[in-house]
Amino acid sequence: MDPLLLVLIVAGIAAAFCWITSLVTNETSWIDRIWSIVPVIYVWIFAVAALAGGLDATRLLVMAILVTAWGVRLTFNFARKGGYTGMEDYRWAVLRGRMSRWQFQLFNLFFIVLFQSALLVLITLPAYIAWQHPSPFNGWDAAFSVLFVAFLIGETVADQQQWRFHQAKKAAGGTVEPGFLTTGLFAYSRHPNFFFEQAQWWAFYALGAVALVADGGSWLNWTIVGAVLLSVLFIGSTIFTESISSAKYPAYRDYQRATSMLVPLPRRRRGKAPETA
Repeated sequence: MDPLLLVLIVAGIAAAFCWITSLVTNETSWIDRIWSIVPVIYVWIFAVAALAGGLDATRLLVMAILVTAWGVRLTFNFARKGGYTGMEDYRWAVLRGRMSRWQFQLFNLFFIVLFQSALLVLITLPAYIAWQHPSPFNGWDAAFSVLFVAFLIGETVADQQQWRFHQAKKAAGGTVEPGFLTTGLFAYSRHPNFFFEQAQWWAFYALGAVALVADGGSWLNWTIVGAVLLSVLFIGSTIFTESISSAKYPAYRDYQRATSMLVPLPRRRRGKAPETA
């Protein structure tokens, strides 16, 4: 059986689960709870299919191990923030307040559940290309694998810095000024964790492209749509998140003017960003 069919079946079951549970519990973060889990399953389906078919599965095994490391780290970070204890993403609550009930339910079904479920399949499809075009693991694979790990480490550092800040803020009764993190990696990007998250999936796309190039194909192939749509989602989500932050914290607009939104860069003007206590 084509492993893509099995991936689509699993994705359909996962999407149905998220939609039904969102209706039963009246909260919409179920897709967030499987976000770091189902891509791992999908990539391992392709890797196991290659092994079962007697193909050279080295590249796919490396891809599966990398995505597993991504999933374990992200699951841990989500869990320690209370993501599996019934906590709903605060942005959904804001949107729910801006829409009528039927409007939000349509948004829930078509964007939160269906679009994001499809996206979780799309970002893993470079593994499908690697399954279709098996070839020996080469120097390009090694380079992009190292790049993936570097981005993984970057996101780990950013999330840890953010975690320590929010723990300190909580211990101080929520009165830390200016109210948001501006030091460490956050001195160079307002959302370094978002940047590194996207970058990992671009490196993953490159691994699939290596397989195609080794078989006489092009670096550019249709599975790039997953990385592109993920970046579009993150940019849109970041803009929405920042609209909430800038309304909540008066100093946030100065931080926006001084600091890159996603890509870590030197500050755009001389002087200090608001200091984190």
